[in-house]
Amino acid sequence: MTGGRSWPAARAEAAFDAPTRAIHLALALLGIAALVSGQFADDYRDASHPGFSVHRWLGIGMGAAVLVRFLWGFAGPRALRFSQWLPVTKARFAIVLQDIALLRRLRLPEREAHEGLAGLVQAVGLLAFLWMAATGTVLFAYLESGVRATGWLHAVKEGHEGGQSVLLVYLSLHLGAVVVHSLAGRPIWRRMAFGALRKEAPR
Repeated sequence: MTGGRSWPAARAEAAFDAPTRAIHLALALLGIAALVSGQFADDYRDASHPGFSVHRWLGIGMGAAVLVRFLWGFAGPRALRFSQWLPVTKARFAIVLQDIALLRRLRLPEREAHEGLAGLVQAVGLLAFLWMAATGTVLFAYLESGVRATGWLHAVKEGHEGGQSVLLVYLSLHLGAVVVHSLAGRPIWRRMAFGALRKEAPR
């Protein structure tokens, strides 16, 4: 079952344009690749460190994608701008609580992009991406292969590794929501992959 607005109303929002979909695809592919390659980056202490080398360049690619997404949050479509998240008002927080209440009753919230609980999860995900990009850039610039990180650089490294857990939780929630919505007959993922949804979802 669903809650909130009706499905046709919720999907009436203009389809995401090609640049937005390209940014999302880049974040998804580079983010997942960077997370996976990060599991093999501990070989930076060794003379031969292919895992670290691959991870650092994938991380730089992800950082570039995050920077583009950050700029898109000011110049992109209205539905994707940070003004849809900020400021965090009492009314916006109340929508998050409404969505949680709907989920507790096994009903799926139907919101526009970046509204309610979905918007909160996406905001946390973007912040995690920003954190990983910022700390990863510092490590790219200062971490020397074959040399163990110490002092402040070790703290940055630990913070970078801790961010991986947040990203894993975010990706699990994000992918889980996609699956649940698809099973409920509302394949919202098609909007991001292909643009406008062209068929009515089953009721």
